[in-house]
Amino acid sequence: MELDTTATVRPIQILGINAIGLESGNPTICAGRTLPWLQDISSYNVWSSWGVTFRDVVILDAQNKRVGVYNLTDHNLKTPANYAELRAMLISTAAAPTP
Repeated sequence: MELDTTATVRPIQILGINAIGLESGNPTICAGRTLPWLQDISSYNVWSSWGVTFRDVVILDAQNKRVGVYNLTDHNLKTPANYAELRAMLISTAAAPTP
């Protein structure tokens, strides 16, 4: 992956979190992929507590605090400007010194 070779203070780690109730799709989304995929559960309810919507990329800092959200439905990554914008957000966050 392109981000693996970008020098930052911390590595950029990307993973997916599936919404509660959509568990039946896990085998399909994981087939042939290496992206870590987690299943939200009611005792954590990450989707609700983070206030995410479908296809949100939630960007966390070194303390796991949300510093940005980028929705892939609103910003198709096939558009070079959108791809560059998300890439810059990820690199900027990973390159920031730990407070």
